[in-house]
Amino acid sequence: GQTRRSGEPYIYPPMAVATIVARQGLDDITVAAALLHDAVEDTPVDLADLERDFGSEVAMIVDGVTKLDRLHFDSKEEQQAASMRKMLVALAKDLRVLIIKLADRLHNMRTLAALPEARQQRIARETLDIYAPLAHRRGVGQLKWELEDLSFRYLQPGAYKKIAKLLDEKRLVREEYIDNVLEHLRGYLEKNGISGAEVNGRAKHIYSIWRKMQKKHLDFGEVYDVRAVRILVPQVRDCYAALGVVHSLWQHVPKEFDDYIASPKANGYQSLHTAVVGPERKMLE
Repeated sequence: GQTRRSGEPYIYPPMAVATIVARQGLDDITVAAALLHDAVEDTPVDLADLERDFGSEVAMIVDGVTKLDRLHFDSKEEQQAASMRKMLVALAKDLRVLIIKLADRLHNMRTLAALPEARQQRIARETLDIYAPLAHRRGVGQLKWELEDLSFRYLQPGAYKKIAKLLDEKRLVREEYIDNVLEHLRGYLEKNGISGAEVNGRAKHIYSIWRKMQKKHLDFGEVYDVRAVRILVPQVRDCYAALGVVHSLWQHVPKEFDDYIASPKANGYQSLHTAVVGPERKMLE
């Protein structure tokens, strides 16, 4: 029966958070805890009630999320984002607590437009400094990308709109394009005797495109990995064979080739990088 100032039932945000958690493939206990994550903070229900009705595991996770919710970061200069990330990880002894907190923050970011501009900026900065890197380190890529893009949208709306317009494609369209490329490539690798290859891909998101443009002083047209595919193979010789297959399928861009196998990076990273003119004349890394 509780409603927000807008008149929207209070149950909507917990349902949205639980949906995000469920889409990460987590179990029923975590989804139940996500549905109940605001209960102790915002209703007469206490932890003992939760433990009695839903079990000790759900109660423990909700307790963890409640404790994280009570943390407030005000000054970015004073707080030192790295220290705050460490504190969050330490307090969230169970990884599921952190996932629910990240899902809660993502829902907050999706509904940020209703807040005054100063609060939008503060929450977006906090999200970019603290929560997006946490999502990255915990391997929750989909949450990380959306947290970064939404933060960027509020922190630098002009740059965000410019890149979004240049991309001129919705994320879903870009992801469908990548899926079609992957399907084609997997069949072609198998046909050419490269077995055991793991092929995956991603449509680069707006914030990472902007970061690359800033870091390497590039114009948008010079960013070749707006759409990127990765091929993992069992042996080094298979790398060069896979490269041959890719170049036989699509025209490659000569200046965009790097051999990090012959010349590994300082941290030991080894791979081949190439850019090609893929299907529909779209650039593909």
